[in-house]
Amino acid sequence: MVSPQIINVGVIGAGRIGKIHAEDLANRIPGVKVVTISDPDLIAAQELAARLQVGWAIGDYHEILKDRTIDAVAICSPTALHAQHIVEAAQAGNQIFCEKPIAYDLKQIDVVLAEVEKAGVKLQIGFNRRFDASFKHAHDMIWAGKIGAPHILRITSRDPHPPTPEFAKLSGGIFFDMTIHDFDMAQFLFGEIEEVYTVGNVLVDPRIGDAGDIDTAIITLKFKNGALGTIDNSRQAVYGYDQRIEAFGSAGMVQAQNNLEDSLIYSNADQVALAKPVLFFLERYRESFITEMAQFIACVRSGEQPPVNGYDARKPVVIGLAAQRSYLEGRPVKLTEIEGGIGKDRAK
Repeated sequence: MVSPQIINVGVIGAGRIGKIHAEDLANRIPGVKVVTISDPDLIAAQELAARLQVGWAIGDYHEILKDRTIDAVAICSPTALHAQHIVEAAQAGNQIFCEKPIAYDLKQIDVVLAEVEKAGVKLQIGFNRRFDASFKHAHDMIWAGKIGAPHILRITSRDPHPPTPEFAKLSGGIFFDMTIHDFDMAQFLFGEIEEVYTVGNVLVDPRIGDAGDIDTAIITLKFKNGALGTIDNSRQAVYGYDQRIEAFGSAGMVQAQNNLEDSLIYSNADQVALAKPVLFFLERYRESFITEMAQFIACVRSGEQPPVNGYDARKPVVIGLAAQRSYLEGRPVKLTEIEGGIGKDRAK
């Protein structure tokens, strides 16, 4: 039985996202104790543990899974290790938070989800944008009928700086590293997608093309309810981190605009000027990371199902595979061409 007072957590991975989650768990979410931090780079684990006053830093994450005092794990390892770490944590009986995606291969995802179900543990996947206050408010308004029947969804997602060619080679590609958040957001706002059509190019950095990826894309979406949508992505917006949505329907429209560096508006005879968007995803989505982890801990404590489970997390991968095929083959692709295996029709 999990203690109603203190939830003991082990953090697997002390990289950029591991630092975010470990700090939130240690300092910003009541009733949590970070017991152990692990990373193959032991110095990185030790430095993070020292900064957060965590008593144990290790190089081998298996020591976390052997510790019977730990209630839950936060898996912040590289994507290629997510599936293995989820399965091992489930078999150890831990409640699991894992960063997106579970994997890029649907058969592997299905094996993972079967193991989680067999173990009877909870799994939440880190699609943090669902927990952004503006996007969540838009979702609630749409599903409450405030815009009427959904007609058009527009999602803009543009990074301030392109990734390194080395990152591009290992990221899984733009559809799985970047657009996967937008695929999840599209379904979060408008429901199930049935078809995608992708066009893309290398317009920012030719080295990204040399790495086998693209850096600019437009994806057209057809939803099962008849609504239409577009996602536009760029790896470089010189003015800042550009994150906007617009949902239009038969009875109105709702928009979520960029978060700006400040709220100052300067007006004179020549211009009306305001601040640029914030520059980095850590600034734009800082509160959403805290909220998603707080909700995971609440589910561990209460026994309720997580708000973004493994089956929810499978769907954006299906859409990503369809978008990738559409780009490569130059045609619309239905998700039924991609779907297969267990869990494809599972609801929350």
